[in-house]
Amino acid sequence: MCSTEDRLVRQHIPLVRRLALQLVARLPSSVELDDLLQAGMMGLLDALRRYQRMPQAQFETYAVRRIRGSMLDELRCQDWLPRSVRSKARDIEQAMAALHQQLGRAPTEQETANALGLSLRDYRAMLEDACGVQIIHYEDMGRSQEAADAAPEPAHGQDTPLWADNPLQCLMSKGLRKALVDAIERLPERERQLLALQFEHDLSQKEIAAVLGVTEGRVSQLRSQAVIRIRAALAGGSWHEGPGEYMLHALP
Repeated sequence: MCSTEDRLVRQHIPLVRRLALQLVARLPSSVELDDLLQAGMMGLLDALRRYQRMPQAQFETYAVRRIRGSMLDELRCQDWLPRSVRSKARDIEQAMAALHQQLGRAPTEQETANALGLSLRDYRAMLEDACGVQIIHYEDMGRSQEAADAAPEPAHGQDTPLWADNPLQCLMSKGLRKALVDAIERLPERERQLLALQFEHDLSQKEIAAVLGVTEGRVSQLRSQAVIRIRAALAGGSWHEGPGEYMLHALP
């Protein structure tokens, strides 16, 4: 690395760290800050070598995009779910959203299976395959404020402030919370009960199976179905673009 490049890297290390802290603050605790920092440094080096000085494009503006892009690429590489699994969950979600709009209520398993052209057995197997696709648990955000507080405040005009500094985003997070509550309340009773047993009473999958009188595999299927129903409900309403990370972070 030439001396000029080395000097520029050292000069922009705080930028990489700030962007990594802002990103890790919105992610589950399983994501390591060091992994994002390493990916961000690679993005910074790439930006330094590709940047062409132009009056209308400052280096930091260009570098932020390359650094963030590198960090997001790292997160995609860490994804444990193959595309086929996400595709199955998306197909179920779209079928549920269409049926809910058509029927005016939550569709049954058989109705969803029919819409997908599957037998009930094959549909339940599809749910089992899609069980890894979950909404991020709010508990996973527990360290987010700590990490956010550690991040230096961005300079004027450099980057969007954190959600807490934006009254509009705080207001929108309340709307998201209400949309989530409404979606959960519209779930079939058995699925509402399952979520309550898991998240309110903190029961294990084995204990939930005993309470509901079903197998543990069936608990997994019902939980997957409940999560997909919630995602479909959000997609069918004013949150069709998906809740932003700052909205999930801001949920009270």
